[in-house]
Amino acid sequence: MNYRDEVIAERTVEDETHQIVIPAHLTHAQRFINDHRNGTEGVFITLREASNEAVGNLRGGIHDGIICHNKVNCVRYLNKYFEKINRSLNPGGLYIGTVETQYQFKKRIRQRYPYFFIELFFSMHFVFKRVLPKWGLTKRVYYYVTRGKRRAISLTEVLGRLVSSGFEILDHEVIDGRTYFAVRKTGEPRFDMAPTYGPLVALNRVGKGGKILTIYKFRTMHPYSEYLQAYMFRMNNLQDGGKIDSDMRVTGWGRIMRKLWLDEQPMWWNFLKRELKLVGVRPLSRHYFSLYPEEMQELRKRHKPGLIPPFYRDLPRTFEEIVESERRYLEAYEKRPIRTDITYLFAALYNIFIKRARSN
Repeated sequence: MNYRDEVIAERTVEDETHQIVIPAHLTHAQRFINDHRNGTEGVFITLREASNEAVGNLRGGIHDGIICHNKVNCVRYLNKYFEKINRSLNPGGLYIGTVETQYQFKKRIRQRYPYFFIELFFSMHFVFKRVLPKWGLTKRVYYYVTRGKRRAISLTEVLGRLVSSGFEILDHEVIDGRTYFAVRKTGEPRFDMAPTYGPLVALNRVGKGGKILTIYKFRTMHPYSEYLQAYMFRMNNLQDGGKIDSDMRVTGWGRIMRKLWLDEQPMWWNFLKRELKLVGVRPLSRHYFSLYPEEMQELRKRHKPGLIPPFYRDLPRTFEEIVESERRYLEAYEKRPIRTDITYLFAALYNIFIKRARSN
C-alpha cells in the first residue's frame, strides 16, 4: 500500500454546473472544519480511517492539517495514533477528529432498546468496557478479545490524551451524535504525568521547599484529567471556593465521593509518612500553585501542607479570599504554631460538622 492509498480527498461531489457539493451527512462537520481551517492553504489530507495502520506511513512534518471523520473509539493504541499524527504535522498544524463519548453512546442505545434491556446491558458494558481494560490481570485478555475496537471513552480522556500528545485544544462540538474536536500542534508528545486508571490515583503536588510530593486519593475524575487543568481554568475559571467551575473532568460518582470526603481518605498515608500535617494549607498542583502571587508561593514553600486547610475555618468564596485566608494562617503559624493549629482545627471541625461546610 503506497502513501496515496493511505489518504483520500475530502468526500465531495460535483453537480451539473461542476460546483462542489458536500453530502448532507457531512454538512455540519464540514462547516466545523471550515471554521477552523479559516481559509488556511497548505497540505491538508483526510484519512481513510481512524487506525494505527492508516497513520503508519504518514510522512513526518510535511502536513498543515490532518482530518478524519471516523471515530477514534476503534483505535487500539490511541496514544501512538495521536503521537504519529503530531509528528506528521508542521508546527502549528491542525488536526480534526471525532469521538463517540460514553454519554453519546448511552443516549444512542437508549433510543433503540427497551428500558429493562438497557439497564442490564449498561451494567455488563461498564464491567467489560470500563473495568476490565483498567486492571493488569484482565487488560491483556480484554484487548486480545476486542482488539481495542469500540472502546468506551469519555471526552475528558480523549482531550487529555491529545494534550499529552503535544496538542492545544481549540474547540469541540457535538455534531450528529458524536463530538468533533479541533486541536493545534504546539509541541512534541509528552507523557510526563503517568496517568492512572485504577480507583486509587497518585497526584503530584507542591510540598515544603517546593518539593513535589506524590499525594494519594480515590479517583473522582476521568483518566488523563490531570493534563486538562490549564485548559479547564482557561475555559471556565474558578467558582466560589476556589474549584474550577463546571468541571467536566469530575465523574457523577466522583462528586458524591467529594461531598463525603471519601476521595481524600488515602491522604492519611501521606500523613503517616510525615509528608503532610493535620492542619495546613492544601497541597496544590503545579498549575494551581503558579496562580498564586510570588510572595505567597515563597511563604507556602516554607511550610508543610496539611489535611485540614484553613479554608474550613474562614470559608472564603473567591480565589483572592482563599489566598488571604492562607496568608493569615501561615503568618499566625510562624508566630504561634501549636496555638494556631489548635484554634484552626476546632474552628474547622465546627464548620464541617455543625455548619456542614463543604469545599465543592
